[in-house]
Amino acid sequence: MTNFNDYLTQQMKDPAFKEAYEQLEPEFAIIQAIIDARKSAGITQKELSQKSGIAQGDISKLENGNANPSIKTLQRLATALGKTLKIEFV
Repeated sequence: MTNFNDYLTQQMKDPAFKEAYEQLEPEFAIIQAIIDARKSAGITQKELSQKSGIAQGDISKLENGNANPSIKTLQRLATALGKTLKIEFV
């Protein structure tokens, strides 16, 4: 049995798959940034919920990629995590 990275490497050989995957990269980056910031702060989703006023279930949905956060939501999360939200076009 192969692991996920081996599977992904194989799938990336398909140009259509690769294009679709790369189009999702910004979404994956936001999700990972939220998870990394929360873990770096050493807090649980429940604790982040209490600090931000965002329901724990909604934070879970964000971290699992099942919701699209608004800029206002990202700002609330950043503030609760002691971070500054920065959005840029590169």
